[in-house]
Amino acid sequence: MQVLTVGNVFTGGVLLRILMLVYGLWQDAHMTVKYTDIDYHVFTDAARSVWMGGSPYERSTYRYTPLLAWLLTPNVWLHPVFGKCVFILCDCLVGWLIVRILAARKLSDYKCAVYSALWMLNPYVANISTRGSAESVVCACVMAVLYEVQQKRIARGSVLFGLAVHLKIYPIIYAVPLLVVLSDTNFGSSARNQTVSQQMLDRVISWFNVHRAMFFVISASVFFALNVAMYAVYGMEFVDETYVYHVSRKDHRHNYSMWFLPIYLQFYSPTSLLMGLVSFVPQALAVAVLGVSFNSDLYFAAFTQTFAFVAYNKVCTAQYFIWYMCILPVVWPYSKMGFVQASLVVGVWVLSQALYLQQAYKLEFLGQNTFEWLWVAGAGIFVANNWILAQVVAKQRVVSVFDAGKELKVKKAQ
Repeated sequence: MQVLTVGNVFTGGVLLRILMLVYGLWQDAHMTVKYTDIDYHVFTDAARSVWMGGSPYERSTYRYTPLLAWLLTPNVWLHPVFGKCVFILCDCLVGWLIVRILAARKLSDYKCAVYSALWMLNPYVANISTRGSAESVVCACVMAVLYEVQQKRIARGSVLFGLAVHLKIYPIIYAVPLLVVLSDTNFGSSARNQTVSQQMLDRVISWFNVHRAMFFVISASVFFALNVAMYAVYGMEFVDETYVYHVSRKDHRHNYSMWFLPIYLQFYSPTSLLMGLVSFVPQALAVAVLGVSFNSDLYFAAFTQTFAFVAYNKVCTAQYFIWYMCILPVVWPYSKMGFVQASLVVGVWVLSQALYLQQAYKLEFLGQNTFEWLWVAGAGIFVANNWILAQVVAKQRVVSVFDAGKELKVKKAQ
């Protein structure tokens, strides 16, 4: 009897989340250190403001679309745990999409179960959603976008992409590989007998094909329609808190980013704003290059882009890791990395964060001045992440998402 099946993985994943949810309620009621993330209280307070006819931005530090506050209004009139249940459902939706994607790429049921377990049975992932982080909502939208494009359902993918970028701005980075992959070659246009000059002209013109035009128009329309609707209700406050804040953001709290300390030391100086804007340059370059380089394998392009985006971001917290963890199960099957090397990569990832958390514990709980060592640890995480990304790229087989069911011609990523 086969134990590791998709059904068993999902049953185990749901039970894991229920147990962690119940434990979290107990810890919140009986322990000084609470299980529930502070952001969840922010969401609930914002939902309460909306329910009372006010603005979600009446709650300080609410920096999200009002849609999230509207979604969580049952936290106020039904039960405070409602939002966590929504996040758990989105967690499971991501798991279901992972299975669908792997099945569409012609992996066996057993392998679908193995790789979906990386998400469904991952206690780190379950912890994030059961603590009340909303990242699983965005992850579900992102995975749905990639899956719909893989299935050549451009209209659905476009609508979901517009929604995803509205919910959180970072998915805009996937526009690069998405637009590149929406070529006439991938979507069934046949080549004609042409001269060299005609072929070159066609290549230029083909960038403005109907598939890309459809994706751009629909996704942009959804994005702007949602923003106009939110602006009509909440005015410029919505724009400032949801978008402008994240561009000019200066986080004085310590976080995994190596930009933390320089920005912290110059917090009240105009230099800190400039420093925050400059930090976008290497991040944007890395994300763009990776998106173009691996565009034929949409999932690997998205994974490397997200990994680099998080590593280079001027603010980095534990929740951000979920952004690339949800894509990992659909790219790992094509890695040529052996068990020893994979263990080393995971070990470096965990160790780099453990060293940082050691210094953070001394600062937060023991009151020791460890700011300089925190910066060193943050720089160590940055170096470790760059090394990890290099190892992953070097061992990955880049496989077009449209080659499922064929004799795959794979090439080693350069």
